[in-house]
Amino acid sequence: MANAWALAALWVGLALIATLLAIWLRISTALSEIVVGTVAQLAIGAAMGPSGLQGNTQWITFLAGTGAIVLTFLAGAELDPGIFRIKWREAMVVGLAGFFGPFLGCTAVARFVLHWTMVSSWLCGVALSTTSVAVVYAVMLELGFNVTEYGKSILAACFVNDLGTVIALGLIFSPFTARTLIFVGVSAAAFAVLPFLTPRFFKKYGGRVSELEAKYLLFLLFALGGLAVWAGSEAVLPAYVIGMVLAGTVGKDHVLVRRLRTLTFGLLTPFYFIRAGSFVSVPVLLAAPMVLLVLFAAKSATKAAAVFPAVRAHRYDGSAGAYYTLMMSTGLTFGTISALFGLNHRIITQAQYSFLVGTVIASAVLPTMAANSFFLPRHLLPKEEKGSLAAEPAQQTAAAERA
Repeated sequence: MANAWALAALWVGLALIATLLAIWLRISTALSEIVVGTVAQLAIGAAMGPSGLQGNTQWITFLAGTGAIVLTFLAGAELDPGIFRIKWREAMVVGLAGFFGPFLGCTAVARFVLHWTMVSSWLCGVALSTTSVAVVYAVMLELGFNVTEYGKSILAACFVNDLGTVIALGLIFSPFTARTLIFVGVSAAAFAVLPFLTPRFFKKYGGRVSELEAKYLLFLLFALGGLAVWAGSEAVLPAYVIGMVLAGTVGKDHVLVRRLRTLTFGLLTPFYFIRAGSFVSVPVLLAAPMVLLVLFAAKSATKAAAVFPAVRAHRYDGSAGAYYTLMMSTGLTFGTISALFGLNHRIITQAQYSFLVGTVIASAVLPTMAANSFFLPRHLLPKEEKGSLAAEPAQQTAAAERA
């Protein structure tokens, strides 16, 4: 399809269909976009040849990459610095348990049960070690847990878990050269300076129609992302940390965050998630469903085995402990990003990518359904929410629908 506008219309039309499906089925829009991308590639590829959606077109790749970068930044910016200062020990213990358990367990399963190569097994461990801040944040918003200490504690642990994934992805798969040292040095300096520079810069020059704040943030994300790629790493890696160090500035500016969400969720992330879904091979999944089941069982079992004792150690008993554990067992955005990183860098094959993304999709749906159906700790809900939630959950906000 040589006509760029027609190709753009196709992709945006698929994004619109995915959004409608998410509304009708009451599921995450990111999840529906991945599924729509998979089905569309299967159908269009059968009709028009293997090129199908043309997901490797340069401008689509750029928009998808930008979507991943800005979405990763927004995930980091959602961290509540106040609750993290109070709950830092709990967040570190639960978050690191949630990372190391499936990271080591799934790596071992991929290597010794599925007989993947060592490097692809490590990538499997990274991709399945994640928890989904996006899915968890959506659920917290929908149910009202986001204003409770319980919900904020879960989110803080999710941030630590995914920070471990980001660091592991960079340390294991990035080459250690002089460029790496330059990247680390420049990034460390930027992370130290940004919390002091950014609020002062915004106060003096922000608040104008020209959207200076958005340009400033995009410049930072592109600059450090470009430096990361130059060093042989991945552009999304510094974005998460930038979001975390600016959580006290950008995260508290609800108007700015809403504008960034409009740009990101309205245009950029549909290209990322649809593209990620288009690389999933349905025939591969149907030909070897046991691989998918083994990977999902490995992620679920190792995550629960590591997280549940850590949660119980912080006095979350009964439904509260089970719900906490299941929320930490979800996965979506960073799992997909890690798998796509592996595919783009030829660390894993197309078939292995399909199995990993299929597992990530299952982990976004099944633990969430089980948690909300059987283990919802209603006694910890905000008082004004308990009555309405007995009948039906509150309607999702725009942010929750996207996550």
